[in-house]
Amino acid sequence: MTQNTQNTQITLVIGGHGKTGRRVAERLTAQGRAVRIGSRTGEPPFVWEDSSTWGAALEGVDRVYITYYPDLAFPGAAEQVAEFSEFAVAKGARRLVLLSGRGEEAAEVSENNVKASGADWTIVRSSWFNQNFNESFFLEPVLAGEIALPTGDAVEAFVDADDIADVVVAALTDDKHIGKTYELSGPRLLSYSDVATELSKATGRDIKYISVTNEEYRAVLRENGLPEEFADLFTMILDGRNAHLVHGVEEALGRKPKDFADFAREAAATGVWNV
Repeated sequence: MTQNTQNTQITLVIGGHGKTGRRVAERLTAQGRAVRIGSRTGEPPFVWEDSSTWGAALEGVDRVYITYYPDLAFPGAAEQVAEFSEFAVAKGARRLVLLSGRGEEAAEVSENNVKASGADWTIVRSSWFNQNFNESFFLEPVLAGEIALPTGDAVEAFVDADDIADVVVAALTDDKHIGKTYELSGPRLLSYSDVATELSKATGRDIKYISVTNEEYRAVLRENGLPEEFADLFTMILDGRNAHLVHGVEEALGRKPKDFADFAREAAATGVWNV
């Protein structure tokens, strides 16, 4: 593919200011590819709940990275993803890459809707991001030195957003990933107590994990103006459905995923957890 061809093909990155979207946009731009950010503040704006914004956002677009906030498991997500996917294909976007949730049955409905759109599709399934601890809702607890969650001793294979972005970019730019579903994880299973230990090592501070009940956590979400449904996502950790490693990073990229300890060390070096 020539540089001129790349520049005339626009990739719409929905959620282009988010943890994975920002990284995907940066990588595509570095490759000389034209990128349009799909967000409420984008030019033109893109709003999931307002389909009248979709047409302008898709003008001239031939491929889309689809992320859905807050989560594909939330009510109404599958219907909006289905409508958008069909509309995008009709507008000329042939390649659709969906960020899905590992182990989320509700998310699989959206996956099937993307597949049924007629697009050249790739599904990228991931679970909890390393970056939840430095760019998202776990940042404040880490700064406070106390991570209180309803997860007990359950384990999770935390995956790095940089690995996700690398897989997504490969899927957007290389035909060999068409029709593939990649399940991503990090290289080892960690409990939230293990996470607190790694963060303590990286920061040089004492960071504790405290197990709370689901109702106690719902109260915290309400106090902070966050959807209580986030608490339900922790049930997927508690029931062990993702308590095993998968190898999508190796399958898509031919290399190992980043370990949480390496992420924590790199993040600490930025000063994000300094108090």
